[in-house]
Amino acid sequence: MPFVAAAAQFSPIKGALEANLDRISIIARKAVDEGADLCVFPESSISGYVLEGGAVECSMTPAQLESGLRNRLDGLKKPVDLLVGFYESHSGQPYNSAAYFDSQRGVIHVYRKFFLPTYGVFDEERFHSRGTALGIVDSRLGRFGILICEDVWHSILADLCVVAGADMLLVPSASPVRGMANDKPGNLLRYERMLKGLAEEHGVYALASMLTGSEGGKCFSGGSMIFDPFGELLVQCPVGEEALVLAEIDFDNVQIARTKTPLVGDLKSAWANVQSIVSQIAPSE
Repeated sequence: MPFVAAAAQFSPIKGALEANLDRISIIARKAVDEGADLCVFPESSISGYVLEGGAVECSMTPAQLESGLRNRLDGLKKPVDLLVGFYESHSGQPYNSAAYFDSQRGVIHVYRKFFLPTYGVFDEERFHSRGTALGIVDSRLGRFGILICEDVWHSILADLCVVAGADMLLVPSASPVRGMANDKPGNLLRYERMLKGLAEEHGVYALASMLTGSEGGKCFSGGSMIFDPFGELLVQCPVGEEALVLAEIDFDNVQIARTKTPLVGDLKSAWANVQSIVSQIAPSE
């Protein structure tokens, strides 16, 4: 059954958890009014991205996030699923996480970012713990793979999500502007290439919801986008401003794309051999 997915390009107020929950709920209601069944928000939407040592103070449990969303989304005219980036408090440690919230069932899955960039303008591994599980969620709309920002730069995680059955990749991101080319930030052009390539290779839909605004001297690009399983760009937000874009998702197109280019089938059929090769590899320094 086709459904409508929305990418909500958002600029959170740094450290203002309740205010950001208010604004996220307003945007979610707008998305529902425009027909959305799924609305994806960027990485760290609840708190802002550049918190450093403040990540602990501005983290919350999934139960607290669920309560905050439930209280604000009462009385929706139809059910909606949200994917929301937040700093998660777990066993006294902060994680850079994304919660999948079903307005009827609550938080049904939490994914913790696997690759924590700590180079250049990034300092995540100093202030967050690393996730260790694959981001796969079975929702009422289908099976999704979740990757947070840097995770999508390592194509192996997308490969694993697809082998695990994902028909769509959801990518909350907070990507600082780096370089300019063709009137677009270089980091955004890289995202466009990566998502197009993953969509084409795996025959999946790919949605990236990008943070925008400015924090701690960093400007976040925006440019949220949705690609179909043939690698065609369906919709894209403008650079540098809050926006909401929607696209129809029909998973029948996934099967059509994979029939035309059966790379996923090839990968699955060779999976035992891939596992054997991996077991023999000792990473070099």
